[in-house]
Amino acid sequence: MTVTSESLAASVASISPAMLALAGGVLAALILLVIVLFLRAAGLRREQAEEAELRARESAMRMAELLKIQAEMQGRITAMAEVFGARQSELNQSINQRLDGMSQRMSSTITEQTKSTHENLQRLQERLAVIDAAQNNIQTLAKDVVGLQAILSNKQTRGAFGQSRMETIVADGLPMGAYAFQQTLSNGSRPDCTIRMPNGAPPLAIDAKFPLEAWNAIRDAGSPEAAKLAGQQFRRDMEIHIRDIAEKYLIQGETQDTAFLFVPSESIFAELHENFEPVVQKAHRARIVIVSPSLLMLSIQVIQAVLKDQRMRAQAHLIQGEVALLMDDLGRLDERVRKLQGHFAMAQKDIDMVVTSADKLTRRGARIEALEFEAGGDARPARDGETPAKSVESRTGLLKLRVVDEE
Repeated sequence: MTVTSESLAASVASISPAMLALAGGVLAALILLVIVLFLRAAGLRREQAEEAELRARESAMRMAELLKIQAEMQGRITAMAEVFGARQSELNQSINQRLDGMSQRMSSTITEQTKSTHENLQRLQERLAVIDAAQNNIQTLAKDVVGLQAILSNKQTRGAFGQSRMETIVADGLPMGAYAFQQTLSNGSRPDCTIRMPNGAPPLAIDAKFPLEAWNAIRDAGSPEAAKLAGQQFRRDMEIHIRDIAEKYLIQGETQDTAFLFVPSESIFAELHENFEPVVQKAHRARIVIVSPSLLMLSIQVIQAVLKDQRMRAQAHLIQGEVALLMDDLGRLDERVRKLQGHFAMAQKDIDMVVTSADKLTRRGARIEALEFEAGGDARPARDGETPAKSVESRTGLLKLRVVDEE
């Protein structure tokens, strides 16, 4: 320890006064910092104590309020328990009653439902029988559609199908002798139908062949390129067919300068006018009219009206003669009606006279019933052509006499 103290003293002596002053300033600063920290810690502890005391008071107040609320809640719970007990007993009684009524209704409902289910099953069986019959009809129709598809897949049979539909429309709309099928022209061609026009005009030729292969190729195309190629092929086929009709069926002086190209489908006709307008325009320029079934039917009706007008013009003199005879009959009828009117006027006059006499008799009977007469004879002057009236007494005596006779 002596050596250490001496060495420490020697070390302190070796330190310069500046260093000692600096160390003293640092030590003073540290002491001041410790004092400040101590004061702040004491203030914080005081604030924490005050906050703790405030929180304790608040907790005590809340606890008191909670105890008060708990007491109130216990009272309410007790009252609600009593109310719920009474309500539960009433509810149990009501539920039992309703369960009894519901069980009765359920039993009756189940009985009715069983009966209804049985009836519905019977109806279902009947409908299933109808559905079976309809299914058989659908199968038969499917076979017919397959047969029709087979027919339409063949060019010749498809042409026969279109021609048969065209022939049906023409035969239904025109009288016999106004049309002909497969008539041979001077150039050896045979249109599907020729319609005789009135006034000695050349007949109208109708063609029922339609290039359906290219059209089906458009429908069956799986890509836009294939559809475009099929559309070009269909356009070429239509142009060739229109040119053939114009060359074969439009003969100067022998046929009309216009021919019909029959399309046996309204949808194809509409799509043709919508997507292939150049083909339609070329047909118009070639004097070929593309017609659907409805347009052909309308054209046939127009032609029928023209033929009817021609027949009426040809029979105009007969119609005039019949009208003259009709006017004679009408004159005789007018004369007879006027005579009958005179007879009715005379009969009306006689009826008026009879009504006048009846009125007189009614008035006299009323006077007799009311005893409106005098003791002496109350005679009135007699009219021309009438017998003098008797006295009232004599008439009364006659009336009495007649009553005795009747008895």
